[in-house]
Amino acid sequence: MLSHKAKYALKALLYLAQQEETHVSRTIEIAEAASIPKKFLEQILLDLKRGHFVGSKQGKFGGYYLLKSKNDITLADIHRLFDGAIALLPCASLNFYERCSDCVNESECLLRHGLITIREETLKAMEGITIASLVKK
Repeated sequence: MLSHKAKYALKALLYLAQQEETHVSRTIEIAEAASIPKKFLEQILLDLKRGHFVGSKQGKFGGYYLLKSKNDITLADIHRLFDGAIALLPCASLNFYERCSDCVNESECLLRHGLITIREETLKAMEGITIASLVKK
């Protein structure tokens, strides 16, 4: 399941994606429009900024805007940023791989093979859904 943080990050990105490209959105504007607690949103936006998904402007007319194209931001990107691995176990992960300590022979582990299949299908689906595709629906 997605964490609240990942869900709110997606809601904030969806809001930003619906604005004019030159529009800079204040935190309070995003929070109110997307029903996200402002204090929580501030931390989420900083994480999105560190991940190079959004940019920010300081000052009286400051705020946030999409840095990366809404066509290029996928559910997989946001899930990994906020919730980590897509795989159900570390031994089936692409980016967060770790060998299971109780595994005798990883290459013959039936559980691992099944979980890799689940990871591949989940990843395929999550990479196929972009912020832009969600805005269109």
